[in-house]
Amino acid sequence: MSNFFTVDIHTHIIPKHMPDFDKKFGYNGFVKLEHHKPCCAKMIIEDEPFREIHDNCWEPDTRIKECDHHGVHVQVISTIPVMFSYWAKAQHALEVSMYINDHIAEVVAKHPKRFIGLGNLPMQDAKLSIPELERCKKIGLKGIQIGSHINNWNLDAPELFPIFQACQDLDMAVFVHPWWWMAKAKMPKYWLSWLVGMPYETSLAICSMIFGGVFERLPNLRVAFAHGGGSFPSTIGRIEHGFLARPDLCAIDNTINPRHYLGKFYLDALVHDPKMLEYIVELMGANRIAMGTDYPFPLGEQEPGALIRSMPFPDNVKEQLLGLTAMEWLKMEKGQFV
Repeated sequence: MSNFFTVDIHTHIIPKHMPDFDKKFGYNGFVKLEHHKPCCAKMIIEDEPFREIHDNCWEPDTRIKECDHHGVHVQVISTIPVMFSYWAKAQHALEVSMYINDHIAEVVAKHPKRFIGLGNLPMQDAKLSIPELERCKKIGLKGIQIGSHINNWNLDAPELFPIFQACQDLDMAVFVHPWWWMAKAKMPKYWLSWLVGMPYETSLAICSMIFGGVFERLPNLRVAFAHGGGSFPSTIGRIEHGFLARPDLCAIDNTINPRHYLGKFYLDALVHDPKMLEYIVELMGANRIAMGTDYPFPLGEQEPGALIRSMPFPDNVKEQLLGLTAMEWLKMEKGQFV
């Protein structure tokens, strides 16, 4: 295994003990944890099992042990997307977010050489989100994780722009994670809402920010998209052609060719395929691709960085992908950790 400085920008964490938010707020839909056996818990939503998780989801020491085994120096930790709570009343979503953010900040404070934190916001309400974003920065978090859409809003929604502007102004990075609910009803079988719906969601998010002029209006906003950009990289030719062929439909809010924005945002390297990794590095540049694994879930890369290390890239490219791009995206320095 190489000794390159290695940062995983895509990992999820949850507090070991969750308040009973259903009971506190008087309606259902919030996540509960049922610790039914040692080192294992069930995530419960509306009294139904959602997912079984293990202690590497909440125990920093377990995570550090596994990171050491796989040669990962630093994890960027963010909440499990089912915790977003965009569907809830905004004030309640804020309270959930504050609980999550305090937990992530506590983990980072205890292990500052091993973890970097991203916060959660009640994105359905900018007036509540921006003060919490400011608080996230004060407690040591380096950015936020958001969903690929916020309820019925795509990421070009004018209601969301003040939050993105605040992220730019505060120098807070943004990590966009696909959110499967829009695909769930049409793809209930075969895990297709994850396998097909999530790549579609990520492309939807990227295109919404491009066509909606978010990147154009906020050139210093640092955004990374999960899962190698989903279906966006493989369909950029079609997206560009559509823009050129039907500007009356596509160039409504931004008249600049979508291809111009390649290299203006970041992708994680979680593509599970050497040809695809080679392609997105060529398409975006190595300085815009960062290792991300979706740790500790089964659809992620089970041996972090294995695909990058297996590639016939020169060492300087591998070094960039494994750690240096992450530092650039977060505006941090390798020397803070080694």
